[in-house]
Amino acid sequence: MGRGFGASSGGGATRQPDGAAGCFGRKKPPGKSVTPSRAPCERTARNLRTEEQSRGHRTYSLTTVEEPIQPEYLRREVAKRLRQLGLTTTGATGEPMDKAAIRMLHAPARELELVRCQDWLRAALPRVLRFFAEGVEVDPKRVTPVLVEVQEEWHRELFRAARLLWSLPLSKGFGRRLRFLVMDANNERLIGILGLQSPPLSFPARDRLFGYPEGRKTELVNQTMDMHVLGAVPPYNRLLGAKLVALAAASNEVRAAYRRKYAGRATEIEGRCLPARLVALTTTSAFGRSSIYNRLRYNGHLIAEPIGYAEGYGSFHLADLYPLFREFLEARGISTRGGFGTGPRIKWQTMVRALERLGFSSEALRHGIKREAFIFPLVENLKSYMEGRCSRPLYRDLPFADLVSHWRERWLLDRAQRVDGWRNCRRGEIERMLIIPEGGSACDIRGQR
Repeated sequence: MGRGFGASSGGGATRQPDGAAGCFGRKKPPGKSVTPSRAPCERTARNLRTEEQSRGHRTYSLTTVEEPIQPEYLRREVAKRLRQLGLTTTGATGEPMDKAAIRMLHAPARELELVRCQDWLRAALPRVLRFFAEGVEVDPKRVTPVLVEVQEEWHRELFRAARLLWSLPLSKGFGRRLRFLVMDANNERLIGILGLQSPPLSFPARDRLFGYPEGRKTELVNQTMDMHVLGAVPPYNRLLGAKLVALAAASNEVRAAYRRKYAGRATEIEGRCLPARLVALTTTSAFGRSSIYNRLRYNGHLIAEPIGYAEGYGSFHLADLYPLFREFLEARGISTRGGFGTGPRIKWQTMVRALERLGFSSEALRHGIKREAFIFPLVENLKSYMEGRCSRPLYRDLPFADLVSHWRERWLLDRAQRVDGWRNCRRGEIERMLIIPEGGSACDIRGQR
């Protein structure tokens, strides 16, 4: 197989949202373009992307604010951004949002991240572009998925480039991390990606399920992981490859990779060794109710169990104001530095502190997106184990090869016959989705997770 994948196992890709045209997402309506500036931020001035309306076109430009930043200025910018997104200073209005509205909320943070990555993309994409398939290179009857743990540099570059195709802003993850590529060994092309990270210590949808033993919640929760990246790339996204990536997350091979990486390793913050057991995964959908995880079954068992909805709070919709929030606080002697010992919520804490000092409630971080939450039990006795009533987890036996066979028969072959758009995918579209031409616009990529 040429270079070789270093596969964990043999034998995936995210759904295209309903209504998408072709395999690369719905085209932008005429008269709409988003042009993020790529000027670098200077320490001596603050550059803020603001939205201007001109002849019906939405564009992004730089506003330069002289030193020092004034609270009145930042207060106006926060209020303006919330109005542009259809939010109030006390958060979401409570009205349900469709997928288009959710994408609009994510757009500023996603576009800013894409702009920041342009130099890296121009250097790395020529090395990894060949791993994205054209439709004519995919033979559904011969698709042979393999699971590859991200370890080599080309793995990391390919994973990062694929993740930038999502319409959700990029998250590097935090704490313990595992990343995987799902490759098609038949043509050496990428099917999808999977990223796991340390779970949040507080996650109400999960925590309502268990009565943790006193003093053991941290130990037990840290035997789970959060899936913060899960999806597929064209053309496999049109073939329901995300269903395979979701199945792969529950496989024996992912558990084995976790055990190899973390057995005997102490936590960075508390300095103690936790059991190298992975007993469950959690995740939330990107756009409300999920068609990837719902009814995801294997041999009569639910792989992904719905456990409610996330509460609709976050910081992504004000992400491009974050540098200004930091400088505003630092000028007042309030540290905004992250790192070990400060926890993964430093961005949230920084925004709350800045908003409160500007006269806003933390409710301004209530974006109102009700994401469906899921838990993937990897053991048969998850509840009794998490509640301390059982000391030994009873693992489910889910070989990746068996999950692949199930996905092929249940989804792949039928989908390939019923849907034609995947055959029209061209590799050049990936480059056009990621590389912003000088004076051009950032693509409105319809993402998946």
